[in-house]
Amino acid sequence: MPKETASNPLEGRTLYISQMAYAGARMMAAAFHSIDVDARVAPDSDQRTLELGGRYTSGEECLPEKVTLGDYLKVVFEKGFDPKKTAFLMPTADGPCRFGQYRSLIRKVLHDLDYDDVLVLSPTSADGYNAFGDHARIFLRTAWRAMVIGDILTKALLRTRPYELRTGDTDQAFERSLRRMGDLIAEKYPSAGEQMEHLVAALVMCRQEFESVPADYSEPKLLIGVVGEIFCRLNDFSNSSVVRKLEEYGCEAWLSDIAEWVWYTNNEQLYHLNAAGKGWWHPAQWPVRIKTALQRQDEHRLYEPFGDYFDGYREPEDVAEVLGNSRPYLPREGALGEMVLSTGKAVYLYEHGADGVVDISPFSCMNGIVTEAIYTKLGRDHDGIPIRVFYFDGISSDLDRDVGIFIELAKTYRRRKRKPRYWPHARSIATATA
Repeated sequence: MPKETASNPLEGRTLYISQMAYAGARMMAAAFHSIDVDARVAPDSDQRTLELGGRYTSGEECLPEKVTLGDYLKVVFEKGFDPKKTAFLMPTADGPCRFGQYRSLIRKVLHDLDYDDVLVLSPTSADGYNAFGDHARIFLRTAWRAMVIGDILTKALLRTRPYELRTGDTDQAFERSLRRMGDLIAEKYPSAGEQMEHLVAALVMCRQEFESVPADYSEPKLLIGVVGEIFCRLNDFSNSSVVRKLEEYGCEAWLSDIAEWVWYTNNEQLYHLNAAGKGWWHPAQWPVRIKTALQRQDEHRLYEPFGDYFDGYREPEDVAEVLGNSRPYLPREGALGEMVLSTGKAVYLYEHGADGVVDISPFSCMNGIVTEAIYTKLGRDHDGIPIRVFYFDGISSDLDRDVGIFIELAKTYRRRKRKPRYWPHARSIATATA
């Protein structure tokens, strides 16, 4: 069995990372390479993913669990698979969501297949991230930067692609940017400061990649906000590429990013400490506040190269704004997780001129079920903005029909809405035609 030392428990193993988000998985694999871990993105999801995932689940599990398991099992059943040299990344969480059971299910299936030697890596703050050994501190900061970069490049992709003049140009700029940033993240640096300087300089070139895409910004597209369960909304396979479908119908998508969840979990830590009587000056709060401050500092620095490129598409400065928006409908004291974030973000998107909001959820997901009940009142309270929950279960559905109906509602709403969107190109277009 490969040697697993405190300095690197993954030594001698290849770590596979689920493609929850296309860009995020690639950036995270690069972050692991920076600490000498052979990390790879799990194979692309396909029909075999669903076949294998379905074979080893009962049917009660949600789609993200089936997809994650199926993708990892494709690795298991590859020719030459060696369980002693393989690891799967499977984070976990507490709470009522079935996500907390993914790790247990994967381990059970591997046990049933007599592959107990496979390492299932579930990093957690509870043990000081011992899974990363001596590299924990530097890796966690690199991983955070990698995740933010994945969010940035995805945001640039969705802000540019609906306006491209030649199909595929933006996707190519996106892929070139992913390769550039992945190569840099995988390197070792003497300090966090030097790493940041290299990343920022490369992001300047990434912005130039997207700006060089020939595009027509003479008229704004319908702006559709995308919220919902984090895996299903970010994983194109799970949601049948609904964002591209929206683009086919003449829309652009404002997709809620991964960082939103990190800000929420940080905020929740502080909330529960305060509730336990451990207020602002209590030592238990210091690590959380310091971590949050460093993460926010890094995020601001990494976004700087794109500057005004994201005007009109900026995320909330503080997740407290989203939680405040949700309070009249789903107060945090009585609800948890994505249902709270989706509700609050829908209000935020309305305030920023969105023409509609879609909530992407796995079939039977409690987050989608709860928010669907809430959205009727929320939409009525906000000028009747159309909000639609799209459920996905891995079975083909008439997505064209459902999206088409929703888009007609969004077009009607745009003609009468009272919250205009900020259109960053209006000034340049006016100057050019003067």
